[in-house]
Amino acid sequence: MMPILMDKQFLEVRGYKIMLYLHDVWVNWFEGEENGYNVCHFHEWRKDDGVELLDQVPLLKIDHLLFNYIENDLSELPQQLLDDIYRKAYLRKNHERTQLDYCFVVSDGTGILAVDTIGYNIPIRKSRLIPRQEQLVYEMIENQDTIQYGFNDQSALKDFHILSPSPDLMRGLTRKERQLKQLLFMAMDQLSSSKNVAEVRYWFTEWKPELYEEIQRLGFEEVWEQLYEETKFGWSHKHEKFCENIIKGQSFFEKLWEMEHGPKVN
Repeated sequence: MMPILMDKQFLEVRGYKIMLYLHDVWVNWFEGEENGYNVCHFHEWRKDDGVELLDQVPLLKIDHLLFNYIENDLSELPQQLLDDIYRKAYLRKNHERTQLDYCFVVSDGTGILAVDTIGYNIPIRKSRLIPRQEQLVYEMIENQDTIQYGFNDQSALKDFHILSPSPDLMRGLTRKERQLKQLLFMAMDQLSSSKNVAEVRYWFTEWKPELYEEIQRLGFEEVWEQLYEETKFGWSHKHEKFCENIIKGQSFFEKLWEMEHGPKVN
């Protein structure tokens, strides 16, 4: 059946399914992100982000459980979903049109996410859309039935930890603050691995100098746990200074810091 043109969208009837398509879609891929809070919305995109243009991409209306599974995990996508969108998306670059194996946009009616598996069966690359195109998605799916795909939902078993923090610890933070907080957590995880009681006492004293005497009486695990509990919520100037100090002299961490602040001028 020939595609039917409808208000800049294509509908393609395949069996009992109607395939919707978006055109000229700007995407800003975030690669390997298992947590949706690291897939930045348009207002947090940066000039040096590698924004791309999808000439055409299929749009699927799915249920909330599957949307959450795709947005907040890096697990296998339903095979039927992959089959439905196989080679239906095209990237436009330098006036050339390149076919993509598994690239699509999904929405549950609230959230919207673009996905490119780069040939695999997991959502390797994820992107938000620009506001105008988000509005178009809402209009297109408003009267569409939700497509049901079977999948092995293990989201309840997902284990958040210091290197993959719970969304509750990131809520309300800006992109820069989230990046710095994750950098702080990386440094604290390294501190945890060191088992150096003198060092961890020093850093907890830096954070809370009024507890100096009490800190000196605590063992490593107690000090580290209290330091983590004290620093894990929110983000402030105090957090930022603490992060800057704890990463000093560690070149990898300092490079990550400079990505958010720019290099220091000596």
